[in-house]
Formats: sequence, structure tokens, C-alpha cells
Amino acid sequence: MRYVHTNIISTDWQSLATFYQQVFGCKPIPPIRNHSGTWLDKGTGVSGASLVGIHLSLPGYEHNGPTLEIYTYLDTIQNDSIMPNTTGISHLAFEVNDVQSVLQDILKFGGSRLGKIASHAVSGVGNITFVYARDPDGNILEIQSWEK
Repeated sequence: MRYVHTNIISTDWQSLATFYQQVFGCKPIPPIRNHSGTWLDKGTGVSGASLVGIHLSLPGYEHNGPTLEIYTYLDTIQNDSIMPNTTGISHLAFEVNDVQSVLQDILKFGGSRLGKIASHAVSGVGNITFVYARDPDGNILEIQSWEK
């Protein structure tokens, strides 16, 4: 058994994929997926499902590692913004060398700040510096750096 991917549904998959490439260095893994049909309706439980998008390699993983899958459905439903304490999957976390620099890139490429940069000593693990932010679609990102 192995972990395969995390999926994000966007109203503009190309724009969101570009954000993850610019900020985190994710790389596209061709081909672009363009799926529809009864098999997709059946598997997703969405009647008339039709989607298009791409897989991106995650930083620190090769081509066969887990990916970030970004799709747009023909009938994408907008969701209210989640907060870090909302039930369900809360955020994507990226370990980086410089939290402040990556936060600036997030802002530069259309994301937004959610929290303020904070540091804390975690007993037996090390010192973490981190901040929560949002990608351009409002998905929560945790940017973290560890000193061990």
C-alpha cells in the first residue's frame, strides 16, 4: 500500500497549478487529464462528471512519488472558506528553508496571509517556525522550517 495523491478542485486548474509551480517548485507530470463518462459518474458519485487538470510532483519527491492533483469540474461548486479548526482535511504543509521568503512568494503569486509567523520549541523534536497562509483558491497552507 502507498499514498498516491492529494486532490484540489479549483475553478481555474491552470492558474492554481501555476501558483504551486511558482511558489513551491512543483513540476507538471503529463498528460493533462480530461475525463468524463459513465465510469467517472459511477466512481465519483457525481452525475455528468466532467473534469480537466493535471498532476504536479511535490518538492522532495521524484516522478513516482505522491502528487498534487489539481482539477476543474465542468460543474464546479464553490465552497465557503475553511478555517484551520474546520473538520475535514485542513491544510497542506511544506517544509522550507525560509518561511518569510516563501510567505512573500505566496503573497506575490496571489495567495494570502492567514496567521503570523510563529516559533516554538517542541520537546524532543526541535524548534519549529511556521505560518498558515492561503493559496489563491483559499486552501490553507502551512509553511514550516525546523531546527533540530
